[in-house]
Amino acid sequence: QVRVVEFGGGLVQAGGSLRLSCAASERTFNNYAAGWFRQAPGKEREFLASIRWSGTNTYYADSVKGRFTISRDNGKNTVYLQMNSLKPEDTGVYYCATTSRSMYSTTPIAYDYWGQGTQVTVSS
Repeated sequence: QVRVVEFGGGLVQAGGSLRLSCAASERTFNNYAAGWFRQAPGKEREFLASIRWSGTNTYYADSVKGRFTISRDNGKNTVYLQMNSLKPEDTGVYYCATTSRSMYSTTPIAYDYWGQGTQVTVSS
């Protein structure tokens, strides 16, 4: 079992930036694709971005393409999400997860291990 923990959430003004980190407890994390999701109050969990285990390929939802960048450092068992040009509608709890399936999976059920989430609030 892979345990992951997210860090880096907080309160930021619209137009600002944040970088989220997702740290895993086991090196086997490096064998899996990883993804970031977001859940706003009253809404379903939404796919944002994913990255291949090697870091060579990434995939983004249209809502964040060009503003968010996913990356990973397998030496540190960590995946990052750099978020720029933040908007109030980016507010929500951000989750990191791993999948043994395709990195192009965008539904939460395709992901196996989840962190507890970190809150991001973007003020207008």
